[in-house]
Amino acid sequence: MFVFQLLIFIFIYSQTSSRIHFFKGQWDPYDMKYGNFPESERLKMLDATRKMFHFGYDNYMKYAYPEDELNPIYCKGRGHDHENPSNINVNDALGDYMLTLVDTLDTLAIMGNKTEFIRAVRLVIDNLSFDKSNTVQVFEASIRILGALLSAHLIITDPRQSFGNMASLQYENELLSLANDLGVRLLPAFDNTATGIPYPRVNLKHGVPKDCINETCTAGAGTLVVEFAILSRLLGDPVYESLARRAVKRLWKFRSNVTGLLGNVINVQTGEWTGQMSGLGAGLDSFYEYLLKVGRSKCNTGTGNPPIYVNVNMKTGDIVNNWIDSLQAAWTGIQVKRYNWNLKAPEVMFYPLRPECGYGTVHDVNDKSLEDRMESFFLSETCKYLYLVRFIYCC
Repeated sequence: MFVFQLLIFIFIYSQTSSRIHFFKGQWDPYDMKYGNFPESERLKMLDATRKMFHFGYDNYMKYAYPEDELNPIYCKGRGHDHENPSNINVNDALGDYMLTLVDTLDTLAIMGNKTEFIRAVRLVIDNLSFDKSNTVQVFEASIRILGALLSAHLIITDPRQSFGNMASLQYENELLSLANDLGVRLLPAFDNTATGIPYPRVNLKHGVPKDCINETCTAGAGTLVVEFAILSRLLGDPVYESLARRAVKRLWKFRSNVTGLLGNVINVQTGEWTGQMSGLGAGLDSFYEYLLKVGRSKCNTGTGNPPIYVNVNMKTGDIVNNWIDSLQAAWTGIQVKRYNWNLKAPEVMFYPLRPECGYGTVHDVNDKSLEDRMESFFLSETCKYLYLVRFIYCC
């Protein structure tokens, strides 16, 4: 979920003279045990990560492109589910816009694959179109497609060329133009809501569907400001940023006056919290992440082990369940979608791993049954962050 972490990483990396020590300190009780990473092992794992990415990417290009995702078991492409428009599990993210290719552009650059990056950018410029009657989720289109187009544009136009000369192609801001085209198609989500909080979905050609629900999750409405603000500033057009910031301010306005907490689902017309669970998991996680990125919150300080961020009632602070999900888990070892911290057992069993020609989902970690889907974020986020974590140990 979140391509502009790349830009933050570059800034920190370039500004920190003793870079590895930026991530080390007395606060980590496991630093002595796990903090030393031999150079030979670092290089080995860096190469393994690069190979892992290209295994998934190359097979997407071979078997699935120009569709949105790869079905890695049967090695076929997957796109928008036109036969079942209500299938939001697929259609929220898949808009028939070459999702995996677009979403992985910056990862190609980070891994130094200049030739493929330039080829992929040209494929996007020549073939990507948003002029189609597909209903998608505003949040997914923003973080995956809009953010990816802007990241690739910034990589190409960056005078420092931090990843090598990625500007050696004839480029006339076409990616920025595509980003603007998509942004215009997302703007109707902000129309005709009494609160200024956007509708969750738009049709790329016709705007907000007539049957669109009036409810949206906090993350979906409040995780637009980075991409929209970057687009505004690159275009010199304040509309995108102002609307995204207004949504964040309105969400904050509707927080509980008792606890100061936000719920996880809100009515965009009334401001009523129809989901009153508060936490750091799905439906809320990236809202807080983006507050940090745009400078509206302060980093935590202190020592000791990371706490368990449980789910509570936004109005009372009472614990509402005994599980955490993979988006709020501080432990990388919790390799399931949902984990019961009271019973110390998984509740929702699936997790992404590797089948035949890509990386799919383990539908159930108990019997290892597989789901035939490789989400774009496996290549654009998981592989990229594994690579960056191992890359940073070079200094």
